[in-house]
Amino acid sequence: MKRNDAPISGQFLLLAAIALVGLNLRPFMAGIGPLAAAISDETGLGLQGISLLTLVPMFLMGVLAFAGPALQARVGARQAVIAALAVLSAASLMRLFVTGGWQMVATAALLGLGAAVVQAVFPGIIKRHFPGHVGIVTGLYSGMLMGGGALGAQLSPLIAASWNDWHVGLAWMAIPAALALWLVARSLPGDERGRRGASRAGVLLRRPRMWLLMACFGLVNGGYSTAVAWLAPFYQGLGWNAAASGSLLAIMATAQASAALVLPMLASRGQDRRPWLWLTLALQAAGFVALMARPEAAPVLWVAALGAGLGGCFALSMIVALDHLHDPADAGALAALMQGGGFLLAALPPWIVAILHDFTGSFTVGWLSHLACVIVATLLYWRVSPAHYERAMGPAFQR
Repeated sequence: MKRNDAPISGQFLLLAAIALVGLNLRPFMAGIGPLAAAISDETGLGLQGISLLTLVPMFLMGVLAFAGPALQARVGARQAVIAALAVLSAASLMRLFVTGGWQMVATAALLGLGAAVVQAVFPGIIKRHFPGHVGIVTGLYSGMLMGGGALGAQLSPLIAASWNDWHVGLAWMAIPAALALWLVARSLPGDERGRRGASRAGVLLRRPRMWLLMACFGLVNGGYSTAVAWLAPFYQGLGWNAAASGSLLAIMATAQASAALVLPMLASRGQDRRPWLWLTLALQAAGFVALMARPEAAPVLWVAALGAGLGGCFALSMIVALDHLHDPADAGALAALMQGGGFLLAALPPWIVAILHDFTGSFTVGWLSHLACVIVATLLYWRVSPAHYERAMGPAFQR
């Protein structure tokens, strides 16, 4: 067992906690699309208002990620995750009582806050407790995160239909969040306050590599946030009902989860993750082209390809960030800051696509814009060679 590995007796429970926490970070966004029409009818939110239910959480994920190193320094990762899961559970339960549009946006903000705190500190937790298996454990966490999206997309319309109430279709998410809180409290050890990571955040932000990683992460996750917000309404516009469009979104999220779990294992055979990243970007490009050209020809295949590309790229991007630095606090700070800038970029596309839809009456231009983002990310990742990690980060971060 390596020096920083979790004790053998507690590793299985800690892995279960990591998986369950990941499962809670996307259902509240993925469940919105299939229920968008019902939410809009009761709350009065239009397309741009519905887009806020994705934009606001993603924006908070970006802002709070910058505070991740300082938050860990002040309260510790364990306490931060416990508090965040409590917020996730409470905010989900509050959706039972929502009647207006701004109340809905307020719950989205609370849910985004909870998810943001977890995402800011979790890469450092993985690096600290599983330093010899960062790729595999990050794949587990990312896979469950995407799997949570599948769960939300599939269960939310079914539960809403069963209870004849969209509020219940969203409020059920309080239960798995409460279970994750209990498991984390039992299994996650107390940690040293990450003062070093916090103090190095300013140094990291002066590195061009930091901004390159942010840009790539944001360009790719913008595709995810748009797909979560508008894939189900897009197919509903083609005549699909809420349950069927939710199932399609669940298929996409299941493909995301599978790729996020499997591709890091395959990529762990070598130090250079770029060939696998380019594969995921090619899958995304194929998915967006198909949505523009022939959306009803083979929709399951299209969304599965798109999902595999998005999920695999998310996990591999996290691993690439953690690969850059050897110290867990520094690596965790780098991953948190990458998510900060990335999620700020990724928050905007659902709103932009809503505006484009209002102008054109179609989602086609929105899919085209994400195809362009994929091409840009592909070119940027040419520069992320493991042979240049130490030079890119500078002598302050060398071993």
